[in-house]
Amino acid sequence: MSVKTGKAQQIITDRPDQTEASSTVPKGSLQIESGILFNFSETTLTKERQILTPTTLFRYGLIKGVEIRILNQFESYKNQMTSTIINGISDLEVGTKIQLLKKENVNTEIAFLSHLVMPTGTSSFSINNFGTINKLSISHQLNSKVGVGYNIGYNYFGVGEGDVTYSLAIGVEVNNRVSFFIEPYGEILNLKNHLSYFDAGFTYLVKNNLQ
Repeated sequence: MSVKTGKAQQIITDRPDQTEASSTVPKGSLQIESGILFNFSETTLTKERQILTPTTLFRYGLIKGVEIRILNQFESYKNQMTSTIINGISDLEVGTKIQLLKKENVNTEIAFLSHLVMPTGTSSFSINNFGTINKLSISHQLNSKVGVGYNIGYNYFGVGEGDVTYSLAIGVEVNNRVSFFIEPYGEILNLKNHLSYFDAGFTYLVKNNLQ
């Protein structure tokens, strides 16, 4: 959950929503965020299914306010109209997140995140070029139960004009263990084609170091 909401958020994560958290992990701490993503798309000409499992993000606190990040994932693609299946590894992402603003008497946090995408993946899933993923992450604690976080970003993968990305997550604490969120997000591909999405979900704090 990217939005910090009261006691339930003893662990601040960049998953499961699309909005990256505006905070970094503490110095010397390793945080592992892993999961499964399912994507389905259908048009009059195609019907596709994509599974990412596991998609794993490693976050390590290098110094106060600075973390290093490594992301990789296994992908499975299926064209359900032709039954074509392709499996492989995505390109490796290595990056950092830097805390720009965090004060106890201010309810706003700001961080900047940047990843270098390296063409190390299976040929079917690689961009075959170096690229960058960049986001400015901002969050506000509205009250003890409700927080809001949003990202604005720009990605460039070596061709075209690049993509602008955005997201807005609203998080609400239900109790000391459960929070839920709703989130509109989207992207402007090649600075021309706008795609918009919406999701919702929840987090459950199993114990202080497991969510």
